[in-house]
Amino acid sequence: MKARILLLIVVIVSLAVPIPALADGIIIPEPPPCIDCPPPPCPEFMPCPPPNPMVQLVIRYHQVDVIIEDQIAVTHVDQVFYNPNDWAVEGTYLFPLPADAAVTSFTLWVDGEPVEGQILDAEQARQTYQQIVSSLRDPALLEYAGRGAVQAHIFPIPPQGERRIELEYTQALAAENGLVRYVYPLSTEKYSAWPLESVSIDVDVRSSQPIRAVYSPSHTVAISRENPNHVRAGYEAKDVLPDSDFALYYSTGENEAFHLLSYRQPDDDEPDGFFLLLLAPSPEVSTEALPKDILLVLDRSGSMEGEKFRQAQDALIYVLEHLNPEDRFNIIVFSTGLDTYASSLRPTDEAGQAVEWVNRLSPAGSTDINRALLEAAALTDTERPTYLLFLTDGLPTEGEVDSQKILDNFRGSAPDNLRLFPFGVGYDVDTFLLDSLSQENHGASTYVLPGEPLDEILSSFYSRISTPVLTDLALDFDELAVYDLYPEPLPDLFQGSQIILVGRYRKGGETTVTLTGDVNNQSQTFTFSDQQFAIDSSQEESASDATLAAIPRLWATRKIGYLLNQVRLNGPNQEIIDQIVRLSIRYGIVTPYTSYLVTESMPLGAAEQERIAQEQLNQMQSMATAPASGQAAVEKAADQASMAAAEAPAPQTGEAVNRVRQAGARTFVLAGEQWVDTAFDPEQMETIKVAFLSDDYFALVDAHPELAAAFALGPSVIALADGAAYEVVPEDTSVPAIQIPTESATAEPGQIPSEPPPTEAVPGPTETSSPAQPASQNPLPCAGGLLPILLVPLGLLWLRLRQQGS
Repeated sequence: MKARILLLIVVIVSLAVPIPALADGIIIPEPPPCIDCPPPPCPEFMPCPPPNPMVQLVIRYHQVDVIIEDQIAVTHVDQVFYNPNDWAVEGTYLFPLPADAAVTSFTLWVDGEPVEGQILDAEQARQTYQQIVSSLRDPALLEYAGRGAVQAHIFPIPPQGERRIELEYTQALAAENGLVRYVYPLSTEKYSAWPLESVSIDVDVRSSQPIRAVYSPSHTVAISRENPNHVRAGYEAKDVLPDSDFALYYSTGENEAFHLLSYRQPDDDEPDGFFLLLLAPSPEVSTEALPKDILLVLDRSGSMEGEKFRQAQDALIYVLEHLNPEDRFNIIVFSTGLDTYASSLRPTDEAGQAVEWVNRLSPAGSTDINRALLEAAALTDTERPTYLLFLTDGLPTEGEVDSQKILDNFRGSAPDNLRLFPFGVGYDVDTFLLDSLSQENHGASTYVLPGEPLDEILSSFYSRISTPVLTDLALDFDELAVYDLYPEPLPDLFQGSQIILVGRYRKGGETTVTLTGDVNNQSQTFTFSDQQFAIDSSQEESASDATLAAIPRLWATRKIGYLLNQVRLNGPNQEIIDQIVRLSIRYGIVTPYTSYLVTESMPLGAAEQERIAQEQLNQMQSMATAPASGQAAVEKAADQASMAAAEAPAPQTGEAVNRVRQAGARTFVLAGEQWVDTAFDPEQMETIKVAFLSDDYFALVDAHPELAAAFALGPSVIALADGAAYEVVPEDTSVPAIQIPTESATAEPGQIPSEPPPTEAVPGPTETSSPAQPASQNPLPCAGGLLPILLVPLGLLWLRLRQQGS
């Protein structure tokens, strides 16, 4: 009997909170059956024990294919669920619809057979979500409280079996501020117990008008422009837990692509706003590419011998074969000495002869970087845009070898119109020199790691910059105060590309933005009036939109990348380290040099952040200067450059995957078993306690929708809303009622807005329920069906069993 008691206790502990299997589509599984169970109720002396521990369903893969034609989107979802349990599993399938979706038709297929389903509007879905949350004691679905859903019953998935589900729906996409937005509800994946084995999203956009800007604020996507009216965007990952919905913006038309997205926090801890600008060349400007000069500077020292040099030759030949008719070029190769293709810039029609010259080159000698750079500067024509592509795999070993003196020499010789793009090949390169050269000359460094294809990387880069249409860009925001813009200065604008600018602003409101730039050495001005920067989050319906909530983290990602670069190139100082620590904690951006999010105890208030920053500074100042070359230096330089130029917020990696979560624009860190908002300062704030799953709990989510994503993290959370800190405590905790504003709520304070549907959300056992399993798989005496599992304190349970004479 004691063995039975111990078994029962172990099972109860292991199943204290049953977890549904969640993906972009969600299966809420029914509990497994029980053999030889007496009909409920269970014997008076003990509660009904739970069924066998449910192992969450595994999502083998899901694939999303989207076709958008003139703002009509057809989304096809293909998912495979795997049942790792030793018994069949059936349940209810829910697919949270995108918040702005107006589904005109949908088809649900399971293993090739059509399945009858129901479309729930936002109110029906909210009631369904709340019922499931209450029944399973799992708040994961709260995040989707403002969305509709598709619901259907899923028949049994056999043990170690799979069930393929395909869903297709159609929606009309609206244009906001000239941008068409598509959103796919991918964020449900973050609640999966295992990483998703494979996920891919392919969006095929076709339009009767030219497609201009294409951008995802949520994920790093590959963009392929098939023709002016046809674009494909793709995202793919393996072994990943996606933590945000997939969003894609695009614009069409004949005017300049200038699109503003702005966001203000739903509270006052960040009073200033965030904005993102998309700039793309208009068809008028891009019909004629600006004549440009290309300087190709190649390291031919002995260390380039072999595959590296052959790939470098192929890369140079690609550039020569893709010059525009009005371009000019020259080639400089350097080692111990210096060779140039010609004494001056040459026209495009000589490219064929230059290809033959490149094919005759061979590596030998040392590395005189200083002389090669000065020769390139002397060849530059100050009247034309000039792009210097500099390839090297080594440190300076000939002539001037001091990196700072090389920088000083080039700084005194290079004209303002020269853009320098270094390519460091391998680990034996001077990252300080290459990054300083690019930073001071409006370029960007690229590091080609061992085994990576140099020819493909360089040719892909050149295809992006081959056709400049506007150079020396500058923006004026009239009387609107903006600051912390990244990138700064703005790069040149090229045909088929776009510039993504992020920054902060003060008061907001309507303003006129002026863009200036040079076309054929003539200044051009573009005026964009009536640009609206959000004034108050409560005045904007889209302020709580998760796609806009990604803007603050994107801005923080770029700023941290920029600041880390400054520390690496110029050394640490107190102000920069303070900023890195504060931004890293506030926005949940973990880097190899800012690991406090996963090593420190939460929460971290202002005093703790100051302590960490001082410790970091002391540690950096006491350490010897890190070498500028070698594998660690190159990987660090590449990581920081990637952050500074990021097009999507930094993803979580390593230990942070399990400890750091995003909920809207906020960051939460797991402290013990509690998720804590990183903006919570225990020295400055007191929490307002609300019992988990109480009436006030649901009413609070209705009143403050921004809390839904935070409360969805788990049953123990500290989250901020309207300047107040709310702490979710165990449901049996006695706490005073909360004063909840009714004007923004859908229910009176302390009341659940309406009764949920009685049976549809989580169907009970029917004639189609799972067949009984062998007794050896279900040794427990009884099960509680779909009723919530009632847990009695283990000490009381033990005492009662002993009283029965066990």
